[in-house]
Amino acid sequence: MYCFNQKNVLTLFYILTLWTSLVTSNKLLEKHEQWMEEHGKFYKDAAEKEKRFQIFKQNLQFIESFNAAGDSGFNLSINQFADQTNDEYKANSLNGQKKQLTDVEMEATEKQVFRYENVTHVPASMDWRERGAVTPIKHQHHCGSCWAFATVAATEGINQITTGRLVSLSEQELVDCVKTNRTDGCNGGYAEDAYEFIVKKGGITSEAKYSYKRVDGKCNIKKSSYTVANIKGYENVPANNEKALLKAVANQPVAVYIASGKRAFQFYSSGILGEDCGIELDHVVTIVGYGTNDNGVKYWLVKNSWGTKWGEKGYVKFKRDIHAKEGVCGLAMFPTYPIA
Repeated sequence: MYCFNQKNVLTLFYILTLWTSLVTSNKLLEKHEQWMEEHGKFYKDAAEKEKRFQIFKQNLQFIESFNAAGDSGFNLSINQFADQTNDEYKANSLNGQKKQLTDVEMEATEKQVFRYENVTHVPASMDWRERGAVTPIKHQHHCGSCWAFATVAATEGINQITTGRLVSLSEQELVDCVKTNRTDGCNGGYAEDAYEFIVKKGGITSEAKYSYKRVDGKCNIKKSSYTVANIKGYENVPANNEKALLKAVANQPVAVYIASGKRAFQFYSSGILGEDCGIELDHVVTIVGYGTNDNGVKYWLVKNSWGTKWGEKGYVKFKRDIHAKEGVCGLAMFPTYPIA
């Protein structure tokens, strides 16, 4: 017959706790190793690997806690940003130039003509991918070139709509050649500057001719001279007006500025994002459709430029027609589209 006193019980409890902790730690280490292999991650030494593992573990805890709450309408998962702090994620992947307009620019925008103002018939849903106007998901990598990707996606869309040809266009040409006081390659920029460059040059070349290099380069005039698509200009959707935005997206893909600095966006994986993520516009994406899910929730379908391992195979859905006039993450504040 065995007799356990209080000391024996405490010892057993300590051993079980230690064993559970070791098992959990080993599972996390294994999960980190699997993640490293999947994303091709390598660290310079053991100290760096330990540092990244601790960040990975903290992010995983945040993701699991968020999903366990189950009341947001969307889910998170580990992705390529899993070993980065939120500050590192923002520095590496978001637009270095936050979107803002002067009073003069805002007044000029408000006076512009909106060509879809008198549109009366808007389909209940739209997916420009199904209509052949959207190229496969691309990846900007550690370069703040989202402005170039969003501009290209919108231009690819209108080019296909007007010519019937879907051609993958060159983000690298824009990264290398568009230089203004607010647009500077991987340091961030504005879609409007990119549109103006395409108009002034008389077109944009193809991805095949001027491929993406993930870094700033010198403008290659020879490659840039080979144009395959052109636009006449660009227009702004009336600011803070989702009804007007709907009319525009019903007719073509539209580039929009969004606030994407929150951890919930960093690790978004599926569902309809409706979180209050502020209006500090630090990223540019392209709305390529809209619809309503089985629960009656309206959404925008948005193409991102972070590869297929982020979000819903590279896409994100934002809640549509919310109370705030700016839209979720400020997406209704400064939408733009090219004119063919």
